[in-house]
Order: sequence, then structure tokens, then C-alpha cells
Amino acid sequence: MSQLKTDAPITWCPGCGNFEILNSFEAVLEELKSEGLDLEKVVIVSGIGNHAKIVDYLHVNSFNSIHGRALPVATAIKLADPELKVVCFVGDGDSFAEGLEHLVFAAKRNVDITVIVHDNRSYALATGQSTPTSQLGYMGRTMPYGAKEEPFNPLALMLASGATYIARAYPVKKQHFRKLLKEAILHKGFSFIDALQVCITFNNLYESYNENVKEVEISNPEHFEEALEAIREWDYHTSKGPIAIGRFYETDKPCFEDGFARLKAEKEDGREKLQSILEKFI
Repeated sequence: MSQLKTDAPITWCPGCGNFEILNSFEAVLEELKSEGLDLEKVVIVSGIGNHAKIVDYLHVNSFNSIHGRALPVATAIKLADPELKVVCFVGDGDSFAEGLEHLVFAAKRNVDITVIVHDNRSYALATGQSTPTSQLGYMGRTMPYGAKEEPFNPLALMLASGATYIARAYPVKKQHFRKLLKEAILHKGFSFIDALQVCITFNNLYESYNENVKEVEISNPEHFEEALEAIREWDYHTSKGPIAIGRFYETDKPCFEDGFARLKAEKEDGREKLQSILEKFI
């Protein structure tokens, strides 16, 4: 696994939930590599926030985008080369606030990318402001009397938007998380995992999650109503549970990039033209 690690110093706080996301992703990549995946064909894209540092810690092709704009970058990469395996790491503020429209449209289009949300329910890099998933009453730097907005359920939104793989994970349960992560990466279509990544400094929910998280198995992952019921069992309003984690929904639909088959032909034609031009200078 050390071959995937870089020498960049990790600047997350001790106890940060990002560590297990990094370790699990690395472990899953190694497993997929042993099964034949060419890691040169993997590209990771990040937004802005503490989650985004993950691109510095792995020897994997990467693109660090601006705040909320990881999804259109990932979509463009996938369209440019559909053979690439594209994985997006985003934060809850990054993707559910500034970048929400991009997230919805990527799900609607069923772009074949995997989105992992580091959902710590706070703008941790900005010292603890509330985000769209912060629990009601959350007390941060800019809301000393507690957050007044009710949080929304991102998984319900993704289900309504057309995502074809939807899961919630708690990285502390690393084997379960790695199973979901591998499933999401291998799924053909838009994969979405809401990872309950605890910010130990500004929104420490370890105790509550440890007490309330439970693994669930959906009997028919293609059943929309069953998925919605499981997704809504926990409403995000508090850190209390029971909090269901697992794969809630998975189905097959045509992918966005499949509608651009001509791009592949044009790409090959372009390579031939470029080669003929280069040969003139040899």
C-alpha cells in the first residue's frame, strides 16, 4: 500500500474521520488492482475543504477543482475518456450548498462517476459554520445560538434525482465501508455514498454515531419505495438514531457518456491526424 502514499504531510486533526476514508480508498484501490484494474486509468477529483487534501496523499491521477465544482470537472473527464474510472471526493458544504445544482444534474444524467461525500455536517476548514446537513441547533462559530435551519436528507434528493447507486456509510465500520466503496466504484452509472465523516474539532458525533448506527440490507435494491423508506428512517435533524447504513438503491440505466459514442471515433481520428503531422517533423 505504501506505493500509493505520497510524502505530503497529512494535516488533518488527530482523530479526524478523513483518515479512514483515505485508508479505505487506498485499500480498495489495491484490491481492485489485484483484480486487474489499471490504476493509471483512475482519476480522483476533489472540491475545496478538508476532504480535498486527499488528492495530495495518493499517487493517483487527480484534479483539485474549486469550491462546489468537482462534479462538472469529473463529468468532463469522463466524457473526454469514458474508459477512465473517475472518483469524486467532496464535502457536505462543498457539494450540498455551493455545488448542489451540479450534484443533482450529474445524478439526473447518470454520469458514470463515483461520488464520496465527506459529510461531517460542518464547514470544518472554515472553522465550523453550519452546512445543509448540520443538525438543528448545531452551535458553530457563526451561529452561537444554534442553527435554525432544518437539515435536508441528501440521499432522498439523490434518489429523486436519478442516481443509480445510493448508500450511506460510517467509515469507522471500515470493512462495511470498504465493501460499499468497492461496489460504488464498480457500479456502471452515478454512484453516491454519503459518508458520515466525523469532525472531531467542530462537530464530534462519534459517541452518538457509535450508539445509533446500524447496518441494513435492502431486500430488493431496485425497489424505489423500499429504498426511500430506509433512507428516511433517519431524518438528519439530530445525531440520534437509529441511523441506517448500507446500500439502499441500485439499478441499471444508460449512462450519460454512452450518448456521445461519436466522441470516441473522433478521438481516434484525431490521434491519427496528429501522428501524421508529427511524422512530417521526424
